[in-house]
Amino acid sequence: MQKLPKAVRQLIEKFEALPGIGPKSAQRLVFYLLHTPENHLADFAEKLLALKRDTVMCRLCHNVAEEDPCAICQDKARDQELLCVVEQPLDLLAIEHSGKYQGNYHVLHGAIAPLNNIGPDQLYLRDIMNRLKNSSGKLQVKELILATNPTMEGEATALYIAELLKNDQFFADKIAKGELIISRIGHGLPIGADIEYADGVTLARALEGRRGL
Repeated sequence: MQKLPKAVRQLIEKFEALPGIGPKSAQRLVFYLLHTPENHLADFAEKLLALKRDTVMCRLCHNVAEEDPCAICQDKARDQELLCVVEQPLDLLAIEHSGKYQGNYHVLHGAIAPLNNIGPDQLYLRDIMNRLKNSSGKLQVKELILATNPTMEGEATALYIAELLKNDQFFADKIAKGELIISRIGHGLPIGADIEYADGVTLARALEGRRGL
């Protein structure tokens, strides 16, 4: 590695820092780019810069979008009585592709993982309670779908959200009266799998088979 030009070594190190990219893959990518025409590299670099410059985070659902609020949150035709909680924007995209869900979303940007020093305060978690009410403080969501991944971290996050609501007197009363249903994404997703890799049919069945928590 030390015999490689400095520019090559530095770019390999940058690629290695990306998730899922090992040393060999990083080297192959860099040498592929090394033989790419300069104008294509310039366009590639511009797209990388635009990734941060031309995207925003929706202040309502925390999805990555081109505008704030995002197109989904602005869509009044969506079912305002449904709110689906997902871990990542890719999970939201996967559920949208299933074509079986027409409610709103809330993106956590992760899951509770104590071993990785990720707790509730590191996620967009506590403002879920505000999403369930309207501007008058009245309940506007009738079903909260916890669609976190079926992993240990995802299950822990779903249970934490459910307990958070059940320990709040306002929401506890609504849950007891059946005015607010907390459901967990159902069958169709194998334990240990990530939502973003599931096909549309599997996701559709999971949404249709969701259960109370």
